[in-house]
Amino acid sequence: MKLSEKKILRKKEQILLSAIEIVNRRGYSGATMEEIAAELLMTKGSLYYYFKNKSDLMYQCHNFVLSQATEDLREILNTGEGSATEVLVEMISTHMLYAIEEKEVFNLIMEPKRFYNEEQLDLVLKLRKEYESLFDQIIKRGIASGDFCVEEPSIERMIILGAMNWVQQWYNPNGRLLKEEVIEKYTKSILKILK
Repeated sequence: MKLSEKKILRKKEQILLSAIEIVNRRGYSGATMEEIAAELLMTKGSLYYYFKNKSDLMYQCHNFVLSQATEDLREILNTGEGSATEVLVEMISTHMLYAIEEKEVFNLIMEPKRFYNEEQLDLVLKLRKEYESLFDQIIKRGIASGDFCVEEPSIERMIILGAMNWVQQWYNPNGRLLKEEVIEKYTKSILKILK
């Protein structure tokens, strides 16, 4: 890769990280191209060099976060030592941290049809299926080892992901529970479902 290409990729990642921060702070509709450009000391026109429009930028933010989360889970699944239960506990914690800390961007997963064109939607849904399959794999591993006792692994996975994703709707960082306490309570409940 040429130096100029590396610079473009580095700048694009810098823009994505700032955009993600702004979206998480202000929500999808509150994050404007002007604000993102201002935060980076760029002109709005300069942003269009890297992204076609706001929809493209939001897609890239979502893809960036979901790709990173998928890679983190894949690493836990493939290198995690211990029982299937211990690996799942680590996967739950990782997912919950993304759901809480990257709330608005991660929330785009819930309604991708609302934000993306057909090509982007296909790519997002493919990545989402890959992400879900990592939970399928650990549940099946747990069934094979005797850690888990379930009849319909895919239904259990949907229940688990649905419950974990719902935290975005109610969690308040200034509420009575710290995020670590929420993760612990979720983990205990999820493990009960699988036993």
